[in-house]
Amino acid sequence: MPQLIPDPWFLIFLSSWLIIIFLAPQKILNHTILNEPSPKHSKTTHQNWVWPWS
Repeated sequence: MPQLIPDPWFLIFLSSWLIIIFLAPQKILNHTILNEPSPKHSKTTHQNWVWPWS
């Protein structure tokens, strides 16, 4: 059974998983926090609505 011979595909399988494990998280984590909240923008003034029928 040629599927059980690991020579042709095991190196490709191993190298692709190493790329996924080590390189992909670095590239993904660079783009996760685009806008960090700053304390001056987190202060909001909340105005309540006045409903005339209540």
